[in-house]
Amino acid sequence: MSAYVVMLREQTTDQAEMDIYASQAPLAREGHSVTPLARYGALDILEGQSFEGCLIHRFTNAEAAKAWYNSPKYQAAVKHRHQGAQYRVFIVEGIDT
Repeated sequence: MSAYVVMLREQTTDQAEMDIYASQAPLAREGHSVTPLARYGALDILEGQSFEGCLIHRFTNAEAAKAWYNSPKYQAAVKHRHQGAQYRVFIVEGIDT
């Protein structure tokens, strides 16, 4: 069953760290079956608290999503995201028809 990694950027605290993350994170997709679906496009918040941006990646299943997230390349990049912004990140199971 497909799975989606959803990242909600709540607040940027250090743009320099986010720039490092932005340069390194795409390299972590190499060797992983990931389909970017949304990447910090225009937002129209309909309900709930506002946030700065949203990223959505589709994976073949939750195990593949976790393998990407826990990969050495992504873990090297994610430390910069942790230092540069406040995020909510989660995996949600998709619906396969």
